Amino acid sequence: MGCELTESVLHGYIDGELDAARAADFERHLISCPQCAAALEAQEGLRSSFQHAGLYERAPASLRGKLREQLNPPAAVTAMPMRAGGRSSNWRWLAVAAIFFLVAVLGWRLIPGLGGNRGETELASAIVDAHLRSLQPGHLVDVVSTDQHTVKPWFDGKVDFAPPVRDLAADGFPLQGGRLDIVKGREVAVLVYGRRKHVINVFIWPATQPDAKTQSGSLLGYNWLDWRKDGMEMRAVSDVNSSDLDALRKLSEE
Repeated sequence: MGCELTESVLHGYIDGELDAARAADFERHLISCPQCAAALEAQEGLRSSFQHAGLYERAPASLRGKLREQLNPPAAVTAMPMRAGGRSSNWRWLAVAAIFFLVAVLGWRLIPGLGGNRGETELASAIVDAHLRSLQPGHLVDVVSTDQHTVKPWFDGKVDFAPPVRDLAADGFPLQGGRLDIVKGREVAVLVYGRRKHVINVFIWPATQPDAKTQSGSLLGYNWLDWRKDGMEMRAVSDVNSSDLDALRKLSEE
């Protein structure tokens, strides 16, 4: 028998329609439900295929010619009094504007490269959502310790990779502990650091692409910084300034 959440919750989760509590419940459900996890992976794969399919058709020459005629009418037509044809001319201009608006919207949504990297935007949103959930009482850490030799072995057997764990208290980033989290259906390790009464979550998972230059951004007032090192992708999120996140990155790479 299939899982009822596959139909009742999955699509709302993918479209970002669930509140934070329901999204967190569903992400925990994904850990123990292979059917929902497989369905989520299939839906995300389908969405990615559409985004990168290059659904673009060059406008035929006849259409381009008609648009040029509309945009560059003969001088005699433009000089006609409004009462002789102004109303139909106005409607013609509105139709042309509507066509261009429709083309722009379709291009923005369907042509890769326009409108930014949607996959990156979705990942940033998911990471910030996970960061916000962790700030609720009792959600920040699963293992509470400032000792890296306690936190690192805690992940053994819980994830199929070994996250790099370092205590950076001497450099102003004391380790507070770690936890497991779910981001877009993927189980990740999280290291929790402090920074002058602020919390920094560092999400870690195996990288699927080679090491590359760092990426950064902000969302809902929270800064994030993404980098790859030794086969791991790491993304730090906090309300500290971006220079603090970059300092943490540099320390983690030493």
